[in-house]
Amino acid sequence: MDIAKIWADTGLLNRGIVIFLILMSITSLTVAIWKWLQFRRMATATKQFAPAFSAALESENIPEALALADQYPKSHVARVLGESLREVAPLLSDPRAAGAAIVSCERSVEREQILLANELKSGLGILATIGSTAPFVGLLGTTLGIVNSFMGMSEKGGGLEAVSGGIAEALIATAIGLVAAIPAVWLYNYFTAKLDTLFSELAYAGREMIDWMMTRQARREVGGATYGD
Repeated sequence: MDIAKIWADTGLLNRGIVIFLILMSITSLTVAIWKWLQFRRMATATKQFAPAFSAALESENIPEALALADQYPKSHVARVLGESLREVAPLLSDPRAAGAAIVSCERSVEREQILLANELKSGLGILATIGSTAPFVGLLGTTLGIVNSFMGMSEKGGGLEAVSGGIAEALIATAIGLVAAIPAVWLYNYFTAKLDTLFSELAYAGREMIDWMMTRQARREVGGATYGD
């Protein structure tokens, strides 16, 4: 296959379509690299943050827990739990506000998860769009190339052999469209699965912190009842 000859024989419109498909492929790879690095940084930061944060909560060292959340801004768990804990921290010192603190923490965790979900989903729409539209863009280039080939045959005469080269060149657009679309679909599915895992981690971590608050309050109530007796 002589790529230079195929390109030289391709019409201007089909050249534009091929260039557009190549740009779509480059865009999808760029988004994929960016998302992969983002998720990797988040996973690394979370592995360092989670054990230290749990230890700080178990020792009821709220200032240290908040400092850890600020120390690992790349961690999705640190962002959600840190903001939620910061919101309810003033209520934790008052036993009478324990119920309000737990409810407020649940709402804060849910709110932060929604905000983070919108942020993490950025870029995935580009992959989905490229994966769904690139084959049709390539098909458009193929259709235009075949139409041009048959128009040339009607004007200059000749049989199918005269236009077989042009048809083969036109089919290149479909091939490039598939090459752009298939990785984009795979990458979209991969990052969607990663997001599901991240949201599961967030739900578990949020539930753990709320359970800690409920256990903490139960201990206070038992201790207060024992002291009262």
